[in-house]
Amino acid sequence: MAGGPSPLGRPRPDTAAMPKRGKRLKFRAHDACSGRVTVADYANSDPAVVRSGRVKKAVANAVQQEVKSLCGLEASQVPAVAALSGEPGDITDSSDEVDAQESVHKRTISRKKKSPRHRDLDGAGGEEYPMDIWLLLAAYIRPEDIVNFSLICKNAWTVTCTAAFWTRLYRRHYTLDAVLPLRLRPESMERPRCLRACVIRSLYHMYEPFAARVSRNPAIPESTPSALRNSKCLLFWCRKIVGNRQEPMWEFNFKFKKQSPRLRSRCTRALRPPSQYEDVHTNPDQDCCLLQVTTLNFIFIPIVMGMVFTLFTISVSTDMRHRRVGLLFQDSPVRGGRRLRSEQGVQVTLDPVHSVRLFDWWHPQYPFSLRA
Repeated sequence: MAGGPSPLGRPRPDTAAMPKRGKRLKFRAHDACSGRVTVADYANSDPAVVRSGRVKKAVANAVQQEVKSLCGLEASQVPAVAALSGEPGDITDSSDEVDAQESVHKRTISRKKKSPRHRDLDGAGGEEYPMDIWLLLAAYIRPEDIVNFSLICKNAWTVTCTAAFWTRLYRRHYTLDAVLPLRLRPESMERPRCLRACVIRSLYHMYEPFAARVSRNPAIPESTPSALRNSKCLLFWCRKIVGNRQEPMWEFNFKFKKQSPRLRSRCTRALRPPSQYEDVHTNPDQDCCLLQVTTLNFIFIPIVMGMVFTLFTISVSTDMRHRRVGLLFQDSPVRGGRRLRSEQGVQVTLDPVHSVRLFDWWHPQYPFSLRA
């Protein structure tokens, strides 16, 4: 029944205009005429007027097809007549499209909110290349990029532990006019023991970037060697230097072993090379350095071997022309940044001082044994 009075005398609403509760309205193409599209349907409309805040896709497509048909243009997807005819095959359910878009949006959010475990499993795929591939790539690695290359994967790190890697690196940068100590010459590099340390030492003689790095190192008076704090004194010796001066100078050498980085970071586990390459990585001077102080006169030095170096001071000498160096040694390392008084340890004063230099184990002027 269409219209007409109801049994209670009230006018019956038009069933075609009022849909049943719970059902959604379907958009029909003939409703998308220019008279039904208002300003409120566009992006700059007030959200209080339009709940969705945007034009529905079905309305936009129908309007686009109608505009193309009015302008005499050919429709891109379907003919404008078919889009505006209201045929069942071309009727679009706008509410279904909104639901589909919301479901796609929810799936996108669920992908973004994956747990770290799922993310690790998704990115767990990869290729594991054989050792020969990494050994071939290592032939093109610069000496300053060896650390970065070894951090790529375990196989790349294992390649940097082999004797073949360090031998090829030495031959690549060796030149006939290079002036090298006897232990760093080609005939002595055939021994696998301490091969890595010897190749690194030779690079500071032959490789220009490393040699320039040594020459740019600042002098000790401008940079106090705080890195020597809590280092153990292994050796001490002095020798006379005869030069252009009428009176000879004296050179005092203190060999220190720095505190292990693992102890500073409280890390008990260390990455060790494979057992077959232990001789290649052997280095008796690992974490060692040499403090060399040259004075104008001979100075008596108490026995400090076996003690821990805790404080280094450098100031102006009493004659206002030279330096004055003070070294403080303790029986045990100083923890927690505490500063002990000088009477609690052995104080060594060198005055007047001509020069102060600090050499790491790879420095060209660092003395090392020929048996290394």
